[in-house]
Amino acid sequence: MTAKEIRESFKKFFEAKGHHIVPSAPMVIKDDPTLMFTNAGMNQFKDIILGNKAPQWQRCTDSQKCLRVSGKHNDLEEVGHDTYHHTMFEMLGNWSFGDYFKEEAIAYAWEFLVDVLKINPNNLYATVFEGYEPEGLERDNEAAGYWSKYMPADHIINGNRHDNFWEMGETGPCGPCSEVHIDLRSEEEKAKVPGRDLVNKDNPLVIEIWNLVFMQYNRKADKSLEPLPMHVIDTGMGLERLCMAIQGKKSNYDTDVFQPLIQEIGNIAGMKYGADAKVDVAMRVIADHVRTIAFSIADGQLPSNAKAGYVIRRILRRAVRYGYTFLGLKEAFIYRLVDTLNESMGEAYNELIAQQTLIKHVIKEEEEAFLRTLETGMKLIEKVIADAKTAGKTTIEGSEAFVLYDTYGFPLDLTELILKENDMTVSEEDFNAEMQKQKQRARNAAQVETDDWIVVREGETQFVGYDFTECDTQVLRYRKVKQKKSEFYQIVLDKTPFYAEMGGQVGDKGIITCGEKKIEIFDTKRENNLPIHLAKSIIDDMSAPMHATIDTKDRRAIECNHTATHLLHAALRKVLGSHVEQKGSHVDARSLRFDFSHFKKVTQEELRQVENLANEMVRDATNREEFRDTPINEARNMGAMALFGEKYGDKVRVIKYGCSIELCGGTHVPNTGNIGMIRIINESSVAAGIRRIEAITGESISVLLNDMQDNMAYLASLFNNAPDVTIAAKKALEENQELQKTAMRYVTDRAKVVKEDLMKSVEQINGINVFTISGYECDEVVRMIAQNIYAEKRENTALLTATYEVDKPMLNIVLSDDLVKDGLNAGKIIREAAKHIKGGGGGKPNMAQAGGRDIEGLNAAMEAMKNALK
Repeated sequence: MTAKEIRESFKKFFEAKGHHIVPSAPMVIKDDPTLMFTNAGMNQFKDIILGNKAPQWQRCTDSQKCLRVSGKHNDLEEVGHDTYHHTMFEMLGNWSFGDYFKEEAIAYAWEFLVDVLKINPNNLYATVFEGYEPEGLERDNEAAGYWSKYMPADHIINGNRHDNFWEMGETGPCGPCSEVHIDLRSEEEKAKVPGRDLVNKDNPLVIEIWNLVFMQYNRKADKSLEPLPMHVIDTGMGLERLCMAIQGKKSNYDTDVFQPLIQEIGNIAGMKYGADAKVDVAMRVIADHVRTIAFSIADGQLPSNAKAGYVIRRILRRAVRYGYTFLGLKEAFIYRLVDTLNESMGEAYNELIAQQTLIKHVIKEEEEAFLRTLETGMKLIEKVIADAKTAGKTTIEGSEAFVLYDTYGFPLDLTELILKENDMTVSEEDFNAEMQKQKQRARNAAQVETDDWIVVREGETQFVGYDFTECDTQVLRYRKVKQKKSEFYQIVLDKTPFYAEMGGQVGDKGIITCGEKKIEIFDTKRENNLPIHLAKSIIDDMSAPMHATIDTKDRRAIECNHTATHLLHAALRKVLGSHVEQKGSHVDARSLRFDFSHFKKVTQEELRQVENLANEMVRDATNREEFRDTPINEARNMGAMALFGEKYGDKVRVIKYGCSIELCGGTHVPNTGNIGMIRIINESSVAAGIRRIEAITGESISVLLNDMQDNMAYLASLFNNAPDVTIAAKKALEENQELQKTAMRYVTDRAKVVKEDLMKSVEQINGINVFTISGYECDEVVRMIAQNIYAEKRENTALLTATYEVDKPMLNIVLSDDLVKDGLNAGKIIREAAKHIKGGGGGKPNMAQAGGRDIEGLNAAMEAMKNALK
């Protein structure tokens, strides 16, 4: 069976068991502050599991694209070195929300593996939770009993708390789990050591393929456990590992999931997979990483220097490094693998096909930028090696290697490889110490302590902010949070007009009142699809009836900017073409930012056209048409565009202003005329194929116009309030240019006179012909003389100057090439001499310059330069 057939057979099997097939959620998570990437199939169901939302279907199944690059699940630097770990992988899963539990989950797993996929049952083992006495947890005898219906007792193995008790996080839903392992070794190997002895022992051929999680507890902040009100089944099976088992391979990378990519990498590099261990690792790394990079870009996450974007950039650069170091690929090549990836996965994930051009452009630009950085890093490491050799050292400091890693993306093994070629080593212990320091800094910065939720009453949050700016409400629950030495409270209401940050729109601010008492809400976030109101303090009686009111001035400004993004999107598509698609946005009360796909800079003329079109729509004063709970297909038929990387339900909200029709959950003005005006203030590049416009609306434009008017008035005053400032400024510039020409003629004449005098007074120091200039002199004159003497290529000659202009001291040194060959260095000499004038400088070995703050030190500086020649 091919990977495609295995994936489809899994979904069809569970569909026949009454499960609803749900599409894969985006791999990049945009509206959950606790996660950057989908790292398990259950992520899209978190709000159901946490009890924040009722399940639409009690049984679900899917194939979910996942990414694991850090934490307990994976270490990026290990991917490629073994045969079964990956960054991006597909997780086949089935879920039950309050329907079936352990017995059916185990029965379904066995039926699919043995009856559908025809796996030999003798090769299968199951682990069950052995219990944990400190928490009063007994062995999962229930699961063991169900497994005993299908396999002998010696194939049912006890697992410890680490391997067989699954937890969502520090707090939250958890429970015992049962892993299915498969033994893929030869019969001879099985006869020597039974498979049960190798389960969870890191044997590459005795591996876990399926994990059945039985969620039945809730972990509280004090680490105690309480029963979950609804039992949940959450299973996950890695498609790549399953393909290895079904296709009779010894490595995930030998399956049809990866082989087309590996073969294409071999073609590009002119190398063969399987001939050299280091080359094989490099090919596996690249084949794995190109999948992660392409899917992330397709989901709207571009490489960058922050958060999720930094993770993607780091993965891309790791792939480039391996190609550069072990395959000899010194030019961009990863983007060339996108076509091969699309051939094997494009049918299952059509976003790859739809975004193919963008994906290739972004990857190619990132590769080329990093290859330039690598060249800079190579020069830096050459300097480190040269300095170490000069000092007679054969080992470089671990801290220097860490700078290469942290700043230029050089992994330790690349540094070690280059050092080895120079008969040198690096202190690995010091490097690891620096790495640990950085990780600790990151952990400290991100550390968040949350208390348990204090439940005031049960219920679900109802958002009324589309229709009301205030409402009566009650607190459902609240808790204290500590982060970076600050404390605040998270509050969940039963009814709220506060919009929680989502889809690029910031959260609302406002107040919650209870009689005379007041709770100030400084932000509203969304966590697991739950609106959470953030407050610095709370009142004593949180069970009392309350009234919630948003900051309406702030909300109206946000709405103006959000609606403006829709109008600009429509205008951009009209002016630039239908290829324009939204790739991100940020909307707050002050301004808006809109990212979109376009492969060249937007000209000033095009920007003006876009702005004019958008403002025409503002002046048309078009009323908002809003369609809530619209079936997704009906919304598409209306002309609404679904954005890649967004997760839509079966029913959506459509916002329409004339020709602008968008799927959107944000808040908007009732009429485009409320915006007043839209002004584009900047256009720039975000990444290859992605442009960004920044704009303002309404009151912000009034502020801008006032500032511009004030600036123009000030400029006019500089030109004696000339009636036309442009003409006056142009005239002043022309006059300035003429004065500069006159001044330069004076400098040139003065330089000739000074040089003629200079040539008459040569001083001999250590057999060297030394010319000196001291005292007051124009800097430009001195520089011109220095350049003339340097250009004359004299022998055994040095020029030393210690001059000042107004109150600024300046030093210059010029050395003839033969003096440099003899060991003199102008840059080093001037750095020492500059200390006397309280300054600094530098330059080349034969020509250098320095400036300072202390004129009184000029004589001492001149003596220092002369002494250096001695």
